[in-house]
Amino acid sequence: MTLWFILALMTVAAVFAVLWPLGRAPGAPREGSETAIYKDQLGEIERDLAAGLIGAGEAEAARTEVSRRLLAAADASPVAAAAPQRGLRRAVAVAALIGLPFVSGALYLKLGTPGLPAFPLAERAQAPAATESLDRLVMQVEARLEKNPNDGRGWEVLAPVLMRLGRYPDAIKALRNSIATNGPTATRHADLGEAILMGANGVVTAEAKAEFEHALALDADEIKARYFLGLAAEQDGRTREAAGIWRAMLAKAPDDAPWRPLLQRALARVEGVAAPSEEQIAAAGASDAERGEKVRGMVERLATRLRQDGSDVDGWLRLVRAYMVMGDRDKALASVKDARAALTQDAGRLRQLNEGLKGLGIDG
Repeated sequence: MTLWFILALMTVAAVFAVLWPLGRAPGAPREGSETAIYKDQLGEIERDLAAGLIGAGEAEAARTEVSRRLLAAADASPVAAAAPQRGLRRAVAVAALIGLPFVSGALYLKLGTPGLPAFPLAERAQAPAATESLDRLVMQVEARLEKNPNDGRGWEVLAPVLMRLGRYPDAIKALRNSIATNGPTATRHADLGEAILMGANGVVTAEAKAEFEHALALDADEIKARYFLGLAAEQDGRTREAAGIWRAMLAKAPDDAPWRPLLQRALARVEGVAAPSEEQIAAAGASDAERGEKVRGMVERLATRLRQDGSDVDGWLRLVRAYMVMGDRDKALASVKDARAALTQDAGRLRQLNEGLKGLGIDG
């Protein structure tokens, strides 16, 4: 209430300061300085004539010239505007004095936020700057967690941020600490497996697979763990098993599940080159060497198909990934070269290929 009273007084004072001159009678216009000079010169001419310093003819000529200049200066002076009636000016001043505060108050109530709570200077000084970078905030959280490593909530909040920043080793550490302090859950183990996978350029390593299996042991319906175990099967060449995992997930998925398109793309990817299942190979009495030979045969069939039709970006990525899993990096790089040559006329697919290769740790 005190603030409003002070603001009202300030408004009245400001209005009076501006409108007070309107209530005063206008003063007589001042003569211009140039006109005054010419009048002084006329007086000097008369004094010089009286003192005998100049003759009558010279005095007359000088008076004529100075008078001409005086008239010219008078004509150039602005004509004073007719003063408005004093009563009208005062009425305008009173109307402005009363109306301006009401108009400004109405505008504030319409456009302002009078109900906004106060935000004292001390609180503003403590609030983080809007431009403070995410990296700086992460560093502050990490420093706090170093001093208080048992802050499970802090580790759980920090881990996904580190994942988004691409700091996978740090994310793995944060997730391990989160599990240690908060306890194991299917979600935490699945997130840890994903961080390990991302740190390995998209390859489901044995360590990542163990985390996904641990997650499923805690919750058989953990979506992320099931998907990545399907991916592990695909990377191992067990495409039928991968397709079975993903098909079962789709069968149970709600129609509006956001991960349905991902599963559908994965199924389309593996069902184009389905390999014999582990059960079929075992039933045929195949040895480990024979099983590996069959996987290599599947990869070579995929390579042959891509040489005939090189427009399949996902197929190229599967082929490169398969060679990398098999430890044949030379063939993987050769396939990258062939893929880029096949897609050189299609900028969109070439860009998609290069983005996929980055996920496999191949760039340039």
